[in-house]
Amino acid sequence: MTIFQLLILLCATLAAALLSASITWLIRPFLLRHALARPNARSSHRVPTPQGAGIAVIAATLLVAGTIIPYVGTQDPMMPLALFGAALFIATVGFADDVKSIPVLPRLTLQALAIGAILFATSTELRIVPACSIWVERGLLLLAGLWFVNLVNFMDGLDWMTAAEVVPFTGAMVVLGLLGELSLTVSIVAAALGGAMIGFAPFNRPVAKIFLGDVGSLPIGLLLGWCLLEILYRHHLATAFLLPLYYLADATVTLLWRLARGEAVWTAHRSHFYQQATHGLTVFRIVSEVFVLNVGLAALAIASTLTRSSATSIAFVAVGSIAVAFVLHRFSRQR
Repeated sequence: MTIFQLLILLCATLAAALLSASITWLIRPFLLRHALARPNARSSHRVPTPQGAGIAVIAATLLVAGTIIPYVGTQDPMMPLALFGAALFIATVGFADDVKSIPVLPRLTLQALAIGAILFATSTELRIVPACSIWVERGLLLLAGLWFVNLVNFMDGLDWMTAAEVVPFTGAMVVLGLLGELSLTVSIVAAALGGAMIGFAPFNRPVAKIFLGDVGSLPIGLLLGWCLLEILYRHHLATAFLLPLYYLADATVTLLWRLARGEAVWTAHRSHFYQQATHGLTVFRIVSEVFVLNVGLAALAIASTLTRSSATSIAFVAVGSIAVAFVLHRFSRQR
């Protein structure tokens, strides 16, 4: 860690937070008139609320990171271009879906194009399992990326929920960057995204004055997924598993249960564990517990990265998994 890197990351976080808050405040009156999210089967809100603050979060993230990265330099200048272009593209898809719902198949196809662009721009020298065919590996990563982008969207169904996930996640990425475990480019993107979410959070505190919308949740999922990919390419498997573990567990278990019950999994619903918890717990209590859980998972992920013992990493994964299972069980009991 150097003082220069620390200052760069602090500046990225602060600048993105201020810019995100400013843009959210400026665009809210427009969204209030033209982009109201009306309550439906999936909603946790009871009154129409403007959506689209993801415009501010993504704009702040890309503007700040896009300004700082060329200044400090990067070993692979094509990757930030591909990443930012894909984030803008998938944000556009999300905005179109916010305005007028896009059918499932075209929506997934467009999302896959954005994810594929990032994988295509990734050097073929970067491998997770070298023994596996690169085409098989990239194909599996495309499917995993598609699921991850959508599960982040699925989990954005409660005030402050996405902030409770993104802030600890990106905070851990920044710490890992300062410890030399990730490149400065990855750390800058994480710092900018975390700062942008902090700037948005006051507007989304329960009861929210504005929502992210798909224009925010989809590109946020894409950026977080890219961060996980960078961790995987450095073979920190336990770290990549622990950081998004709550989101992965809640969304994946819910999907499997709905499939087992023969439900149409592409339709709106309120089956997620955090949604079940609203029957007995306040929104603030739910997101507070998720935030504390994610801080714990972030700490375990950092510790797992620093340890060189496979047995210790497995123990950290076990501890994180037990903690997530406990929270999911607690939430499900509120049903």
